[in-house]
Amino acid sequence: MSQSLSNEQLIDIANEFGTPVYVYHAEKITEQFQKLQEAFKASNARFFYASKALTNINILKHIRSIGCDVDCSSINEVKMAVHAGFERQNILYTSNGIAFSEIEEAVALGVNINIDSLSNLEKFGKKYGHSYPVGIRLRPNIMAGGNLKISTGHEKSKFGIPVDQLEKILELVEQHNLFICGLHVHTGSEIKDVSVFMKVAEIFFDLVPHFPELAYLDLGGGFKVPYKEEEEGTNVPLLGEEVAKFMQKVKETYPHDFEVWFEPGKFIVSECCYFITQVNVIKQSGSTTFAGVNSGFNHLIRPMFYESYHRIINISNPDAPKHTYTVTGNICETDTFAADRQIAEIHEGDLLAFYNAGAYGYEMGSNYNSRFKPAQVLVIKEKPHLIGRRDVWEDLLRNQVEISL
Repeated sequence: MSQSLSNEQLIDIANEFGTPVYVYHAEKITEQFQKLQEAFKASNARFFYASKALTNINILKHIRSIGCDVDCSSINEVKMAVHAGFERQNILYTSNGIAFSEIEEAVALGVNINIDSLSNLEKFGKKYGHSYPVGIRLRPNIMAGGNLKISTGHEKSKFGIPVDQLEKILELVEQHNLFICGLHVHTGSEIKDVSVFMKVAEIFFDLVPHFPELAYLDLGGGFKVPYKEEEEGTNVPLLGEEVAKFMQKVKETYPHDFEVWFEPGKFIVSECCYFITQVNVIKQSGSTTFAGVNSGFNHLIRPMFYESYHRIINISNPDAPKHTYTVTGNICETDTFAADRQIAEIHEGDLLAFYNAGAYGYEMGSNYNSRFKPAQVLVIKEKPHLIGRRDVWEDLLRNQVEISL
């Protein structure tokens, strides 16, 4: 049965911890991970949670406790994973346009590394030669994902080494006796079409003979999750079946049983979270009724940044007749969460819950307009735990240095 929190639970948490507040449900995270394990049980699969989606240390600890590994996008995320107790061999650092010094730090920490540029691959070869295994992030020149902002595999993307530069890669491998242990591709986010992943798999199939020390093939992440009630996400069981067939084909063709790696982020944490806000004002303007809440894109930027959809429920009055509202924030910018949305009748003081707020919600938050970042609460076995306190006045000044003028 799908794990979820009731309106009554969310209201109690809002009353206890105040609003706005991010509420995460630990059992839902576990459920999502178990779906992956079940879908890919026929393959030698490993899952590395893409921690950029949400790096709260308690979330990371929970993810470690259920047996999931972790993928990092910066050296500080790597250090966060180490702090959360992940074993070094269960941490993956997938670099992107970084200073080589970060890669050196990652080597010193002993984690898995994917390199995404010829420049850093050459530097790596000069310094480490064959002494440290490394993966290569490739760009397959495939357009995929929910929109251009979250598509990372197309021919104009900054990510990865283009596959048509294979000869240059092989020259560096030979020149520096590089130990290439893995191939990696991540084509984007919100990928519903299973065939996209299989196109990448076929690219891998042709590349395998060039890298005799390969141990894993990494298909990245980007599974679509349903944001609207009528939406469907990626058919993960079907993908699992297709990947199992592909890996069997690889095993029969080449004398090696490769691991297949994935880096799901949004799939694991998006649906676990409810972002609860309180309505400050109801404002009528012509044919538009604004419901202004005590938050803004400083707390949840996805609707303005990606034009993304979040289901919004009036948990104070869920069964009332629906009316059309434009839900906006209190930032001195246009910060529309939802335009012309049918929501149960809203009154000032009502609590609105934004669903699917776990991925890139709090993580992309800011103190814009000198507003406080919200609290974070993790519900474990029905009990809420404060895992991130709400900002206070001193937090706004913490890193500022006042000088005499």
